[in-house]
Amino acid sequence: MQIDDVDQRIIASLVADARASYAEIGARVSLSAPAVKRRVDRLRSAGVIRGFTAVIDPAAVGWTTEAFVELFCAGRTTPAQIGAAVRRLPEVIGAYTVSGEADALVHLRAADIAHLENALERLRNQPFVTSTRSVIVLSRLVDSPTVVAAPDPVLP
Repeated sequence: MQIDDVDQRIIASLVADARASYAEIGARVSLSAPAVKRRVDRLRSAGVIRGFTAVIDPAAVGWTTEAFVELFCAGRTTPAQIGAAVRRLPEVIGAYTVSGEADALVHLRAADIAHLENALERLRNQPFVTSTRSVIVLSRLVDSPTVVAAPDPVLP
């Protein structure tokens, strides 16, 4: 699917405020509300927009402790096995297969260190996990919801 500049601006508007009306978005991108709706419907049917959600401030709900955990797995553990296991842990906010020594990287969020330790123990108790290596997040430097456009190429 081709995404033009107007589509990118519509997506950026939705990322900034998914509750914005089609009329409000249309005013930002110089289209009518029905034209914005048609484009959003097309972007949704193509799978570019997968849904709309509320972005919660973790501090507001008391989950302020974060860690990244490298998982080292036994034998031929598949990404599907890792994904199925980590989806069962409510503290997991992201999980990725990665290059390098580790098999996967898991992003955890918890209320405090004791909660984080409990979540980490449940993660370590998965039958395929042979070891973990963790780092605790001290502060967030960048917290971007998504990238909506490719950056301009760097010119020499």
